[in-house]
Parts: sequence; structure tokens; C-alpha cells
Amino acid sequence: MNITLNQTDSTNAQLKVVLEEADYAPKVDQQVKEYSKKAQIKGFRPGKVPAGLVKKMYGKSILVEEINKLLQQEISGYIRENNVKLLGEPLPEPTQDAIDWDNQKQFEFTYAVGLLPEINLPLDKSVEGYTVEVDQATIDEAYENIKRQFGETIKPETSEQGDFINGELKQVEGDFVSKTLIPTNRVVEGQEQFIGLKEGDVIRFDIRKTFGDDNSALAHVTGLSKEVVADLNGEFEFTVDKISRTASAELNQELFDKLFGKDEVTTEEDFDAKIRETIKENYDREADNLLSRNIIDTLVDNLEVELPTEFFKRWLQVTNEGRLTAEQIEENFDKYTRELKWSMIKNKVVEENELKVSNEEVVESTKQKMLAQFNMLEIPEELVESMNNYANQYLSQDNGRNYINEYEQLLAEKVLAKLKEQMTVVEKTITAEDFKNLSF
Repeated sequence: MNITLNQTDSTNAQLKVVLEEADYAPKVDQQVKEYSKKAQIKGFRPGKVPAGLVKKMYGKSILVEEINKLLQQEISGYIRENNVKLLGEPLPEPTQDAIDWDNQKQFEFTYAVGLLPEINLPLDKSVEGYTVEVDQATIDEAYENIKRQFGETIKPETSEQGDFINGELKQVEGDFVSKTLIPTNRVVEGQEQFIGLKEGDVIRFDIRKTFGDDNSALAHVTGLSKEVVADLNGEFEFTVDKISRTASAELNQELFDKLFGKDEVTTEEDFDAKIRETIKENYDREADNLLSRNIIDTLVDNLEVELPTEFFKRWLQVTNEGRLTAEQIEENFDKYTRELKWSMIKNKVVEENELKVSNEEVVESTKQKMLAQFNMLEIPEELVESMNNYANQYLSQDNGRNYINEYEQLLAEKVLAKLKEQMTVVEKTITAEDFKNLSF
């Protein structure tokens, strides 16, 4: 067997593999013997089928199968031993001569290879991070949301701001008519029309002005798709059927228990402290996520690297055959390129810092996610074995794909943690309101 890698330019190469009969014949003969033991052919007892007959009947398929296995094994070994950094995997050259499987003894295979160069991480670039200031307005808003979320729904006779009004919505000059629910807090213009309404009242309004020309709000109110409501306009009549209002929940022990568990919080002072702590934790987590995205964007934007572009496009099409067209690849190629660059950056950080994820970390992370789903802080002693079994079953599903996904996520977290140590983070204090308005 002879394997050679001929570099054609800085990012492309051709891999050639030449197989002699001595390379594959022993494996083919061994497989023929195995078939002879298992084959069930009329006129022969099990295990007594002559090898020559098996070879005549199945020889070509066995040959093809064994050569493909041998190629995969040897090419992988060559790449690993020679530390060749590839984009994806080698792709068979489409210009190869047809193979005569019946008569050929020597086989030659050529593959196109995309090479990934060594990269230098632009760690000298600074990134912006945020410390979110939780002001009183944010706390007040949280209180209102909690009171509304856990409040009791009542049916008042007369509508007020914030109520939900059920009724029939009818297009004045058109065919549209439907029972619907209007959240008065989605009304942008003409709020006064929706206040003081009673059952049977009829109001008339311009639907686009009323909901601020917001197709999302119009789709919610009409039940139509955003594409359909894009062309919806004109005067509409609304006949009130009933009114719903959520009465604010009281700050009492029942509410404390619903939010934080039985007797975890027992006073309004402790409740306020817990709310502030929870909000701060949420914003800290979101700020950390934003910092991670800023780090990724900064490194990808500033990474200077030459990529095997045409090979990459071909590899995407071959590996996604039936799912991606050439047109879709061209349209989204910038996105695929950014993903490839980030993958190269991650691999470089892992290699330079010898980052690893242990099996114990994968299992423990999975169990912690399961605890969060069950809203539990820790595993009760009597459920430890069951939880271990659930975690192992989950990780083994989909041929181990869940395990790989969990492993890759934990590794990415370690990469980002290392980058946060290595890069200069310029901290900026920002209000909760301004943080919400940042583009994510």
C-alpha cells in the first residue's frame, strides 16, 4: 500500500492511495470464510458451503466492502500519524476512472483534501462586557409581573386599561369576521375607545393605526399569519362579548411559597431581597452570555486565515446531499465560514491549554439539568440510583449523540472561560432598561 499527499496550493491537496492485492486479499479471504460458515444455500448444510461458491456469489460485494473499510482505516491512520489538519474529510475525486472489480488487482484512489493552516488567535483585541444595574423601576416591574402572573382572573362589567376583551371582530368593507381576544395593552392609538366598554358595546377603528402597524400584534388579534395580515387594513368593528381582568395577587405566604418553596421566605423583607437577588442573577447570566457572544464575534471577525473555499462549498454539498442545494450554500456561505472559523479557534484553545472534559463531568452536568427540569435543588437519597439510570439512558440515546452534544457544550464552556481570562474585557455599567435594548 502506498499513500501520498500532494499539496496543490496553500489550502488544497490531493491524497492518492494505491492498494496492491496483498493489502486486501487476506481480509477478503477471511470474510469469504466467515460467509461460508453462516450462508444458507439450498443443497448445502449450514457451515458447509464451499468457499469458491461463496466467492462466486458474493465475492464482488465482499471485495468492495473490505476495500472501503481498509481505505477508511488507512486514510484515518495516515492523517492522524502525520498530523494533517483537514477541513472535514477527504472527498473522492469525480474524475477517477471506472473500477473493474472483476479483473483489477491493483486499485488507485484519489481524494480532494482541504487543508486548514495554523492560526494565531487575535487575543490582543478587547471586548466589551456589561455590569447591569438593577434599579427600582426594574424591581417594581418585576413585582407587577409577579402579582399579575399569580393573580386571580375576574370578569368585570366595565373595561379598564390592561384588561382582555373578548368579542367579534368584523371588517367593515371586506369578508373578514372572527371571534377574538384583544389585549388592551397592545393598543397603540385610541386607548380611550377600549376603556369603559360593556357587554354588547360596539366600537369602530382603523386596525393598522390601533395596533401601531405591528404585524405581530395584528396576527395575534386576528389569528391570521403575519404574511396575510401584512395586507390587512381599513376600518373594523368590534362587538364586546366579555371582559377579563387579572386581579393582582397579594404579597402573602401563599405567594412566597409558590415562588420559592415552602417556608423558604416568610417576610416581605426577605421576599424583596430574594427578588432582587434573583433578578441580579438573571441579568448577570444574560450579561455573561452576551460577553461570550462578543468574544466569539471579535475573534472570528479578526481571525486572519486563508480557507479552501471551493473545497468547503463542495464538502458542504456532499455531506448535506438532499438537504442543502448549491444555491442555499452560496446564500449562507458567510455563516458557514464564521462557524468554521469559530471551530478552528475552539480547537486551537483546546490544544494550547490541554482542555479536557471527563465522563464524570458529562454525567453530572446531565443530572443537574434534570434536577432543574424537576425544580429540585438536590437529589433525594432515595432517588440517586434512579437519577443515575435516567442520566445514563439519556446520554446513550441516538447512538450516543446526546453524550457528544453534552461533551461539546461543556468543552465550549471551558474554551470561553479560558478566553475570558486571556482577553481584555472592558466592563461597562449599564441600566437594566438599556441592557434590554441592546441588540442580541
